[in-house]
Amino acid sequence: MAGSQEEFQDWILAGRVAAQALSFGKEKISAGKSVMEILDNVEQFILENGAIPAFPAQISVNEVAAHFCPTSAEDYTLKEGDVVKLDVGACVNGAIGDCAFTVDLSGGKHEKLLEASKKALHEALSLVKPGILIREISEAIQKAIKSYGFSPVRNLSGHTMDLYNIHTDPSIPNVPFDSPHRLMQGQVIAIEPFATPGDGVVEEKGKPNVFMLKSERNTRHPYAREILKLIKNSNGLPFSRRLIEKSIGAPKTALGLSVLSREGIIAEFPPLVEKTNSLVSQFEHTVIVLEKPVITTLID
Repeated sequence: MAGSQEEFQDWILAGRVAAQALSFGKEKISAGKSVMEILDNVEQFILENGAIPAFPAQISVNEVAAHFCPTSAEDYTLKEGDVVKLDVGACVNGAIGDCAFTVDLSGGKHEKLLEASKKALHEALSLVKPGILIREISEAIQKAIKSYGFSPVRNLSGHTMDLYNIHTDPSIPNVPFDSPHRLMQGQVIAIEPFATPGDGVVEEKGKPNVFMLKSERNTRHPYAREILKLIKNSNGLPFSRRLIEKSIGAPKTALGLSVLSREGIIAEFPPLVEKTNSLVSQFEHTVIVLEKPVITTLID
């Protein structure tokens, strides 16, 4: 992609809806609130504002860095002291806005942890321009987080995006690698620094509730076929177990998803947990790489 702001109107609109949904969701985050209820409300907000979810809205708490998207069976009630990450994506005609924010329910006890990832995002965004080496952005993220005494999460990264595709190459790592990749005019990227007092490595842990179609092969299993019908208009965007359960119930969903995964038709994304069970903070914006970059998820 290349060109002027006028050529990116869907991307700008998707970013605006994502940012508004994030702001809407942030206001609902407080001790005693149901994670699933907040996520349902955020996704409904996106639909009511002219977009669709680019991926299931997620609230990941404390040591969980990403991909926590519970059904009623795993719902979590937020508590005082929690570090709560809300990650939201909106899609308009394939264009995507992706943003995240962390809320500290400890009354400020973890303020420095939040500031570390927020400062890293600010420093990274200030460097965005066509031609810059991606590793320079990664260096700025790492330096900012370490300046607060924390570690960047090494195996999570930002990403470039394309129509109906939220993760394309190259990625935008949170630590520098010896890579020749540079940002290109017209790319759309999401930058998302994660900071932790732990080792800075996440691992998959727990039941997957986020999925994505990876093969359009048919299946003979009736429940699996029902699920494929439900996601046939998703254009390959990720979907949640919760969404399927609302249509066909939990038992059919569990068996159908198991079959689709076993047959290699869908990919699973379990929760990502910091290896030492340390807290994680995250902030994220989407930006169009132009001579004058446009942060699509930045609202007043």
